[in-house]
Amino acid sequence: MELASSNYIETIGFIAAFLTTAAFLPQVFKTWKTKDVSGLSFSMLLMFFVGVFLWLVYGYYKESPSMIMANTITLGSAFLLIYFKITYRKK
Repeated sequence: MELASSNYIETIGFIAAFLTTAAFLPQVFKTWKTKDVSGLSFSMLLMFFVGVFLWLVYGYYKESPSMIMANTITLGSAFLLIYFKITYRKK
C-alpha cells in the first residue's frame, strides 16, 4: 500500500508542478515579446530565484521527481526574467 500511496502522492506533485510552472511561463513570454520590465520588481525576482533554487535542492534530497522537474523549469524561467530585467531596463 505504501508504494501505491507514494505513487499517488507523486502524481499529485506532477499535476501541481505542471500547473504552477505553466502559470509562470506566460509572464516570461510576455516580457520577452514586449521587452517591458517596468512591472517586475528586481528584489522580488531575486528572492523568488533563491527560493526556487532552495526548493530544487529540497526536492533533490527528498528524491521527488515532480519537485525537481518543476523547480528546474521554474528556475530557468526566473533566471530569464532576471536577465530580461537587467537587459531591458531603461538606461
